[in-house]
Amino acid sequence: MSKSILFTGGARSGKSRLAEARTLQFGQPATYIATAEAWDDEMKARIAAHQAQRAGHAWRTHAEPRDLVGALHATDGTPRLVDCLTLWLTNIMLAEQDWQAEGRALIDALAAQTAPVVLVSNEVGMGIVPDNRLARDFRDAAGILNQWVATAADEVHFVAAGLSMRMK
Repeated sequence: MSKSILFTGGARSGKSRLAEARTLQFGQPATYIATAEAWDDEMKARIAAHQAQRAGHAWRTHAEPRDLVGALHATDGTPRLVDCLTLWLTNIMLAEQDWQAEGRALIDALAAQTAPVVLVSNEVGMGIVPDNRLARDFRDAAGILNQWVATAADEVHFVAAGLSMRMK
C-alpha cells in the first residue's frame, strides 16, 4: 500500500512523535530516514536523544542528509518516516544545490513508492519576516516545498501543542 502523509507544524509541536506513531501503524520494522547533520555538540546531543527514543526492534535508521530521493528508493518495501524535510532543505541550500529541482524529484519519487512514506516538516512562515536574505530565502523555499508535498500527499496533518488536525 503506497501512501504519503505529511505532518507539519511548529518546532516542538509534537509532530515527530505523532508521525512516528503513524508510521508504525503500517508495520514493523519501519525505516527512519534521518536528514539531520551533526554540525555541533548541541545537534549531536539532539540526534543521540532521537536515536535513543527509537531504540529497539521497531526502527531501522537510514541517515541521509541530502540524497533523500535515493534514500526513498533504497528503503522502499518498508514503511518510512522522513524526519525532517526542513533539515533536508537546509542541507540542500547550504550545499548550494538546486532546491527546486530536488523538491520536484522528491515529489516524483513519492509517487513511485510502493510502501508508505510519512514526512515531517516545520511550518516556518508563521512568524516575523526574517532580517536577512538567507533566512528569507529559506522561509520562502520551505513554504513552497511544504505546498508541493502537501499537494502530492494523501494526508496532511497540522500539529500544534501535541494535537493533530487533519487538513487533507
